[in-house]
Amino acid sequence: MRPVVRKWGYLCAVTMSVAVCPLTLMAQSSLPTKAASTPPSAASAPASSSTAVLPDIPFAAANAAAPSAPSTADAWGGERTGNEATLSDRVVSYRIDAELDAAKHAVTGKERMTWRNRSDRPVSRVYFHLYLNGFQNEGSTWFTERKVLTAHGRSRGAAALKKGEWGWIDLQQVKQGDAALKWTFVQPDGGPATDQTVVRIDLAEPVAAGATLTLDIDFLSQLPRVVERTGWFGDFNLVGQWFPKIGVLELAGERGATAPRWNVHEFHFNSEFYADFGLYDVSLTVPSDYTVGAVGQLQEQPQVANGKTTYHFVQGDVHDFAWVAAKGYQTLDGSWQGPGSPKVALKVLYPPEYVGSAQPQLKASIDSLDYFSKTLGAYPYRTLTVVVPPYNASEAGGMEYPTFYTTEGYTKVEPGTLDQFGSDFVTIHEFGHGYFYGILASNEFEEPMLDEGLNEYWDQRMLRERGQNIDLTTPMLRRLGFSPSFPGFAMERMASGLKQPADPLGENAWDRFSSSSYGTVYSRTATAMHDLEERLGKEVTERAFHEYYKRWHFRHPSAADLRTTLIDVSGNAKAVNEIFGQYVYGTARIDDRVASIDTVEVLPQIGSVLKDGKRTEFNSSELDKQIDKQREDWAKAHPKAKPGSGPFPWTSTVTVSRDGAQVPQLLRVKFADGSSEDVKWNDDRRWARFVFTKPAKVISAALDPEQKVYLDSNKLNDSLTTKADGTASRRWSADVASLLQTFYALVGSL
Repeated sequence: MRPVVRKWGYLCAVTMSVAVCPLTLMAQSSLPTKAASTPPSAASAPASSSTAVLPDIPFAAANAAAPSAPSTADAWGGERTGNEATLSDRVVSYRIDAELDAAKHAVTGKERMTWRNRSDRPVSRVYFHLYLNGFQNEGSTWFTERKVLTAHGRSRGAAALKKGEWGWIDLQQVKQGDAALKWTFVQPDGGPATDQTVVRIDLAEPVAAGATLTLDIDFLSQLPRVVERTGWFGDFNLVGQWFPKIGVLELAGERGATAPRWNVHEFHFNSEFYADFGLYDVSLTVPSDYTVGAVGQLQEQPQVANGKTTYHFVQGDVHDFAWVAAKGYQTLDGSWQGPGSPKVALKVLYPPEYVGSAQPQLKASIDSLDYFSKTLGAYPYRTLTVVVPPYNASEAGGMEYPTFYTTEGYTKVEPGTLDQFGSDFVTIHEFGHGYFYGILASNEFEEPMLDEGLNEYWDQRMLRERGQNIDLTTPMLRRLGFSPSFPGFAMERMASGLKQPADPLGENAWDRFSSSSYGTVYSRTATAMHDLEERLGKEVTERAFHEYYKRWHFRHPSAADLRTTLIDVSGNAKAVNEIFGQYVYGTARIDDRVASIDTVEVLPQIGSVLKDGKRTEFNSSELDKQIDKQREDWAKAHPKAKPGSGPFPWTSTVTVSRDGAQVPQLLRVKFADGSSEDVKWNDDRRWARFVFTKPAKVISAALDPEQKVYLDSNKLNDSLTTKADGTASRRWSADVASLLQTFYALVGSL
């Protein structure tokens, strides 16, 4: 998902992120876990009194973030070779029968969940996410955090809910066999006691090590009006995070765990999701005049009865299920097949007002299938469904689920405009989540950089490979001849907050200085990976990410697992560890500059000189005459010589200074005679001097002349000349001015 202000979302991510103020987060590791008793109306019969209560398995820490220790080789059942019966080690399965009340935007559901206890001990309590309860009132963790974030700036998810627009999940009954179970709301991250996004269910009988648990759950899900990621608007219903979903029981050696722990965080304002792989078998009943799309494959012809239609979808080896039901929607179909992948049936669902989006988003999806399957690994599923939200429901756009994602709508997508870039980028980005969030299944609560950040990086690689820049213009401005273009990675750099990073990239989603600091997870990760690629090489980097996919698909890797893979493939531990130490686990800043250029002409000196056994003494007047004569003779012999060259050599001293972390730099010096020389500065000195004795003096010096170090927070001081030259500042100022001019033109056209 892209947490940006729409419509020109990518541009606004850069221009508006600075307006979001610091966030004081609510969930701190020092706070105790609180529990709220089940309301009387929801309470069920108590568990058998003969059942002993086993010691609790602890929660993952409330401040959990990217681990530094890699996972063990057998984590999540070990590397998937392709010879297993299923793509993933299926831990859970859901059989759900659901019906949409279109008038009320409510879903009634019956869920049979089967879960396997992978641990070495019995489990007497299980924990479920009830994500929709984040939207039931302003006492939730989600709303509590949002109040701080939106009080001083703009952020996605800022819509105000009114009476009749709130959303929730009501548990109506939970049974283990014939036993009705009790449940209690808990706050694993120390959030407000009024938060009910995590529920503990006490079992009638413990689940033995290696055994399976089956629960039958009746629930009612009330969708909110679209506020973020899910909800309704008019006759459009995006049904996401809509069913009770069990948390993840992580084992020792998995993502930094040293013993079994429940990874089941509250629904935070900036966080997304994390769940076990499994099988989803879902039947959806909706009014017959609604169009339906969902995760997975439609199993048979929909069944029609009494004005309602039931659709049956099944998908294995995914960790979530979402769907859409919308009145008046149209569809555009396509197909794709690549090496190692099954034939994929594509479907774009769109409202009539955005018919202009359908074909461009189908093409962008097919192009994404080509690129990601070639550079990372085969796409393993048989379907891909793309949903365009209707006008005034843009908050439902830019959201991802396995084999299913939402994008942005445009009435017309004209080539060479910002609308085309916006349409392509959001579609590519949401598709890319199918790999980093979907197949690799990173923990988006604790390590958002592994999904949002790496995905952003791979998206920009794809756009770079096909030569697509950001065209900062509208159709009207383009016809007037105004069509500046900006490289994607340069835009990421501008949005990265490099001058003063507040949080490490490896920090979790909610423990952030501000919402804008969280937003830099996208751009700063993309920029850091861009610079790492420059150090390792494009081909080596691609091999490393291909290996990362091979080792960790369907296995929930950590940042430490990514680091290990990059080192193993590249053999360059120094470069990888520098980037991870400085940016993933730290908040380093880079600002290298050319501090000074000092030039001295090497002239004959007054005094006594011994030459060929004879001693000669020169005074200043004699020496001046000799120097003048040599200059005259040389000028006659070199009538076209450039200033700064002559009969005498020059000693030039270039001083460079480092204000921040170490980074390998290339220093390029240019001389008055048109020649140049490159010198590498790759050590830990805070400053260095480079001395050149040449026939001509140094006239300019530049660090990173090929513009490879995007992490440098100030590129304007990377170069210096011996006389005033505003080329560098004019270049960067022109880029910024072009960006702002286009932005204001776009705002004026609204």
